[in-house]
Amino acid sequence: MRLLLVGNYPPDRQNSMLRYQDLLQRELSARGYAVGIVAPKPVFGGIGRRGALAKWLGYLDKYLLFPWHVRTAAKGWDWVHICDHSNAVYLPYLPENRCSITCHDLLAIEAAAGRHPVKDVGRRVGWTGRVQQRWIAKHLLRARRVVCISHSTARSLKALGATGEITVIHNPLSRPFAPRSQAEVARCRAQAGLQPDDAYVLHVGGNLWYKNRAGVLRIFGALRMLPGFADLRLVLAGHPWTAEMRAAARAARLNDDSAAGPVLTWVDPDDRDVEALYTGAELFLFPSLQEGFGWPILEAQSCGTPVATTDRDPMREIAGDAAILFDPADPGRTAEVIAAAWPRLPELRRQGLENAVQYTAAQLMPLYDAFFQAAVSAEPLKGAADHDAA
Repeated sequence: MRLLLVGNYPPDRQNSMLRYQDLLQRELSARGYAVGIVAPKPVFGGIGRRGALAKWLGYLDKYLLFPWHVRTAAKGWDWVHICDHSNAVYLPYLPENRCSITCHDLLAIEAAAGRHPVKDVGRRVGWTGRVQQRWIAKHLLRARRVVCISHSTARSLKALGATGEITVIHNPLSRPFAPRSQAEVARCRAQAGLQPDDAYVLHVGGNLWYKNRAGVLRIFGALRMLPGFADLRLVLAGHPWTAEMRAAARAARLNDDSAAGPVLTWVDPDDRDVEALYTGAELFLFPSLQEGFGWPILEAQSCGTPVATTDRDPMREIAGDAAILFDPADPGRTAEVIAAAWPRLPELRRQGLENAVQYTAAQLMPLYDAFFQAAVSAEPLKGAADHDAA
């Protein structure tokens, strides 16, 4: 099959979407597909520009130039698939009976519609953002064939009034994750500032509001106050600290990012270092308020790391029975739940490894194959529509 993927605008640096696009290209090519990728190019918006000017110039590239380019590029392909729901605005330029789209989450659409409290989002969505998200939602809800990456996303899309056929296919891990050697773990521990015998909790993530990184600090601070946890340390891997995180650390009687304190920071570790950090951690703490999927849960489990995460979908959908679940709105109670479950960490380690095996490309890419083959032949979908890998 000749499959054209519609990708994202490179200057937007939407790394998770680029990982997903690369995953589909790599794995479907390995299954015999002839896969091409077309994406908006930075003509008006140069890669080096920042701020409001770059945003508006990027709009010209994405919404003025690219629609006409993708209309032409789609000719001659058996099927066209848009990899990111935020590009639903391109659907009118594609052949209606030969295209589909992946919906990862409805977070931006819901935030623009005022469905998330401003205190969670961190700021009100501006009028241009509201217009843009309404435009995206209008076309997404009319899409004839949609892949949702979790049942949670599918439910949200149906609740908004989607009229097309929705198929749930969980995300495969974007690459293999596995426990690293003790030598690699020791090297990363030292690089992070940990002592050889330090036990640590790990969080990996960015600073988007729903990642709740301030909540990580509140929960960890409450945990250290409990008997037996005073010497526990926290490693924050990902983006630098925000003002909200510093305030949360002070309120929880933690340092902000001092090397001598209980909280350590590693900004933008590479993939192998992340695996070593997962491998050496006592626990991976993931208190997200919302997610489209939750790749880090599976990354941690694949490295043999017990997971504590939010008792909401899709986190519990993806983690299965192999995680400690809690309410992130109550850090004190969450700390107690984690402390009570601490003796079960070896069991959770084993269960997590078993759960993560279900999310390999070998397990899940056949469902994409079935989806595209059925779409091209216009046969009713079987298997993939009701897939539940959890």
